[in-house]
Amino acid sequence: MFNDQTVVITGAGRGIGASAALQFARHGASVVVNDLDAGKAGETARTIHSQGGHAIAISGDVTASGFPEHLMQAAVDSFGKLNVVVNNAGYTWDAMAHRLTDEQWQAILDVHLSAPFRMIRAAAPHLRAAAAAELESGPSLSNRCIVNVSSTSGLHGNIGQANYAAGKMGIVGLTKTIAKEWGRLGIRCNAVAFGFIDTRLTRSQEVQEESIEIDGREVVLGIPQKVRSMLDKDIHLRIPLGRPATNDEAAAGIVLIASPLASYITGHVLEVTGGMGI
Repeated sequence: MFNDQTVVITGAGRGIGASAALQFARHGASVVVNDLDAGKAGETARTIHSQGGHAIAISGDVTASGFPEHLMQAAVDSFGKLNVVVNNAGYTWDAMAHRLTDEQWQAILDVHLSAPFRMIRAAAPHLRAAAAAELESGPSLSNRCIVNVSSTSGLHGNIGQANYAAGKMGIVGLTKTIAKEWGRLGIRCNAVAFGFIDTRLTRSQEVQEESIEIDGREVVLGIPQKVRSMLDKDIHLRIPLGRPATNDEAAAGIVLIASPLASYITGHVLEVTGGMGI
């Protein structure tokens, strides 16, 4: 399905991103694995190699100046082309709106909205020029697309996540704009909005004790145990499928919308929610 295609995935050292990287590779793609954690990025790439696939690991901060250009150039230098960019990297830094600091607000917008925009801009020369050349030579076009990761927090809002919700709704507007601007070149742009996925962002802070360092500050990941308990309670009343999704199930939504099977789908927000919110 993705034979002779190159896929770049940010935040692919673990969780949904790592699952997506493995699935793309199993379907024939050469994968560029990016993560802030160099060790985790390398681990994903080595797993792909062990399964007979092709991958390179490029660690780095997606919000850093010049990094998007470096990442896209590394993809082209390693595999000769660029086909799919998945903007997946991110984290949460929650607080009620009246307590949310400027630092929290800006940090989350930077990683969930500004970084994806810069990744798309950096990918533009590689995607658009190749598509334009193919259009000149004939009607057949290779699969080229952007997949942006959004959230039901962006679509519906969420208590304690004004910053995250703003970023994840903003990415929807960016997605639809790129779909309109690049559609004439046959380049698609879609978003995947996740609901309740079992990741380190939704697990109990007290149980997993996970954190991430941002600009020298430790940000605790996950949600308070009392909130997680509330989410688990009466889950069938909120989610028709009655459970959170696995990382593999979430990643499959990314692979699905990026695949040639979705060749006439662009500007769409695919909700991967188990029916939550219907």
